[in-house]
Amino acid sequence: MEPPREGFASPQGVAPIGFELHAMEEGVSPTPDPQLPQAASPEPSPPPPPPPTNSLYSATNGPEIQDTGDTGSAKNGPPSSSTKTGDESKMEKSLFFKDGRRRIDYVFAFKQQDKQDEKDMKRRQTFEDNLQKSGLVLETDTMQYSKNEKIVYVKVHAPWAVLTAQAELMSMKMPLAENDMAEEMESCWSKCPTPFDFDSDILPKIPEYFTAAFSREREDQFIVENKDTFFTSAQRSLLVYQILSRTVFEVSGDKSKDKFGIKKMVSAGAYDAAYPLHEGEFKSEHSILTRGKANNRHLLYETWARPGTWYKYQPLDHIRLYFGEKIGIYFTWLGYYTAKLIPAAIVGLIAFFYGVGTVNDDPASTEICDKNGPGNYTMCPVCDERCTYWRLYRSCTYSTVTYLFDNEATVIFAAFMALWAMFFIEMWKRRTAEIEYDWDVADFEEEETVRPEFEALVQKRRMNPITKTEEPYLSLASRGCRYLSSVWVVVFMLCMVIAAVFGVIVYRMTVSILLFAVDQSQISQWSSTITSITGAVINLICIIILGKIYLVIALALTNFETHRTETEWEDSFTLKMFLFQFVNHYSSLFYIAFFKGKLIGRPGEYNRNINNARQEECDPSGCLIELLIQLMIIMVGKQAFNNCKELFFPKIMNWFKSRQVKAEEKAKEKKELAVWERDYAMASMPDLGLFDEYLEMVLQYGFVTIFVAAFPLAPLFALLNNIIEVRLDAYKFVTQWRRPLAVRAQDIGIWFGILRGITTVAVASNAAIIAFTSEFVPKLVYRYGYNNTSLEGYVKFSLSTFNVLDFEPQSEPRDPNKTISNVQECMYRDFRHGPDSLNNKYEFTMQYWHVLTARLAFVIVFILVVVFLQWFISFLVPDIPRSVKMQMLREKHLAKESILAAETVRRQRFGIGGSNSNISPNKSPNKSPNQRHSQVDMELHQGSLPWW
Repeated sequence: MEPPREGFASPQGVAPIGFELHAMEEGVSPTPDPQLPQAASPEPSPPPPPPPTNSLYSATNGPEIQDTGDTGSAKNGPPSSSTKTGDESKMEKSLFFKDGRRRIDYVFAFKQQDKQDEKDMKRRQTFEDNLQKSGLVLETDTMQYSKNEKIVYVKVHAPWAVLTAQAELMSMKMPLAENDMAEEMESCWSKCPTPFDFDSDILPKIPEYFTAAFSREREDQFIVENKDTFFTSAQRSLLVYQILSRTVFEVSGDKSKDKFGIKKMVSAGAYDAAYPLHEGEFKSEHSILTRGKANNRHLLYETWARPGTWYKYQPLDHIRLYFGEKIGIYFTWLGYYTAKLIPAAIVGLIAFFYGVGTVNDDPASTEICDKNGPGNYTMCPVCDERCTYWRLYRSCTYSTVTYLFDNEATVIFAAFMALWAMFFIEMWKRRTAEIEYDWDVADFEEEETVRPEFEALVQKRRMNPITKTEEPYLSLASRGCRYLSSVWVVVFMLCMVIAAVFGVIVYRMTVSILLFAVDQSQISQWSSTITSITGAVINLICIIILGKIYLVIALALTNFETHRTETEWEDSFTLKMFLFQFVNHYSSLFYIAFFKGKLIGRPGEYNRNINNARQEECDPSGCLIELLIQLMIIMVGKQAFNNCKELFFPKIMNWFKSRQVKAEEKAKEKKELAVWERDYAMASMPDLGLFDEYLEMVLQYGFVTIFVAAFPLAPLFALLNNIIEVRLDAYKFVTQWRRPLAVRAQDIGIWFGILRGITTVAVASNAAIIAFTSEFVPKLVYRYGYNNTSLEGYVKFSLSTFNVLDFEPQSEPRDPNKTISNVQECMYRDFRHGPDSLNNKYEFTMQYWHVLTARLAFVIVFILVVVFLQWFISFLVPDIPRSVKMQMLREKHLAKESILAAETVRRQRFGIGGSNSNISPNKSPNKSPNQRHSQVDMELHQGSLPWW
């Protein structure tokens, strides 16, 4: 591939040699740059007569147009065409310039006012002039919708020379030959029809191709059936954007301080919007079953975004061709994750039903509910002074509900989920390898271009050891200082989150005391539940508010770090946000699971390190039900909030804009607006792109794996949410948002490393929850160590006795006879000696050490067994499927052949060694390889050969 020529797609917006020539051939005469030598060219044909200035586009303007939709292929194959009729054809024509030939690749829009800002006008003029110098063709339409509203649309078209030059610079892979191994590699199972597949007449299978990095020198070796449709509309907009993002709009005299890029133009208010176009309307008056697709957007709506298709497979190759690889990979991952949740949800449901079916056979909960037996035990007050003594049977409901999620099946399910998580990670690695090959992004991160912001901000240059060209360079010391500054701010914000969680803990302690002191028995009996629910709601509100604040800080920090590529920028921003959100979402859950009720001390000697007050205690049946309540509210509540926001916010915004569109249609007295006018009235995709979508799903993955031992139904709720999420996201992309830029990506990025980290944490977390939060291990010790395989008497085994005369003064109830009179001893949840023990009064019993040993042993054994099985799974499952390896080798072979063929043609063309010479390509009797290449470059420079 040729190195970039001077001035091409640079922040200065200077055109490479030859762009002006091709623009003239397309009917436009951009101003040539006098500082650049002009390539010799044949006499250009006269341009067609210009269209009327600011006239409305009519269906009669220009010839009939064939469909240029990007049906394409899984490997960038040539698109097919279909016939358009009636109103659909009129709508499709507005995808082109007024001549009906040149496709609109990008659109800018701004409102024209009576008193224009001179600074914005100058910026727009400079920007558009530089775009024309870069070889792009512009067309302007001014639409008068009302007396006070006039909108100017600047439409951009990229000629063939511009597209091919940019494709070569980006190493974009294009079809080289048909894939003759695809049929051989398909399994018999994949050929069997299922109810989840669409009929091939509705959703035709996209042919597969072997591809290679595009080269203008070898253009004739690629499958170029039609130059107008060789690049899909998504690829065209991406190639054009590479120029838009580097074109200068304000020159300051100092090259490093020049302002450039379409994003800055929009943020500065010079343009109101900049966007690629959708391919017409997403609905058609004709059924897709009878007439087929009206356009690719219509096809995606009918087969993907329409709610009635919720059970169908996603058309991933079509999504990728329309929205680009990055969005395609997101939906591939989301669909894959959702599919893998099905077995997890089924097993979790079985574990829950096991608890429901055996709850009446649980001796522990039966004893607690027995008012004439252990349920009549007098329990010690749960708070100082305000609280009084109470009967154990008040925990009957808590203990019954706890057993539904804390039983033998839960332990098996937790182990299953740990293995499920590792299996999901390993299988996704294989799926990623398939995507990287099928979608030609295996080497994207190695070939990724430098961010324009990095080029502008970094002054230091150095020679790239690979390309041997100068490029911006940020020293290690400078990067270290920037990263260190970011780390301190991130740590401070994490401390803020912990402080917020601490505030919720204090709230819970205070409210619990107040509710227990209420005279009404119904309120005091449900005080723990009320406290847990209100505390979880407050925590959810804190999570949402702190998340919004930290988002602004994380953006500023990531920009301050000055990353070289977009992938590096996204990875750094994602890591910061996830660390914050991890602490923000999970800290309260970790507190309940591993700290609440563990360090409270005992009656007569309570731990008062926080606010000089007693810490929260768990119910005699354990803290698992409180962990369940907290998990359900945060997980389900957050998902419900996000889904409502994602669905209704764009709809509300588009509803307001749709009223404007109707007014515009009425003002123009025509049946329908052009595509570029309708798209302007739509909401735009958030600036952070897919970050919020990934974050929502990865946090959900944490809920499903880290705390699944407390909530076996979490995978089921996640599955139901994701089925809605897939179609809701699809609906937004197809119907509610402007068409986003078709950004490329190699994989899901740093999110994969985060998923692996969560999977590792989940193993230890579930082991600790089962061992220290649930009652599984103490019951196991009692059953097989103290009572010969029976749980009868377990409640008494888990409680200790306390003499009320040994209370601290501040712990004594103000009204000890309020509910129970003449109390001499009360019971509390622990393994300690009673008041009658002379030498070991209130000390830990041997049972305590037995239980603690069993808990630690369980954690170690659980982790070792799961880690071994995870390693065994990763050993058995190769990262790259054999079929992909074979096709990769075949593609490399074809690429080598094409290069050798191109070199042979080149040698024959310039008479190097003669047409029938047997001289090796690396040897020449007259000239060295460098001299031969220099001769060709000289001829290109002098204009005897066109540069493209």
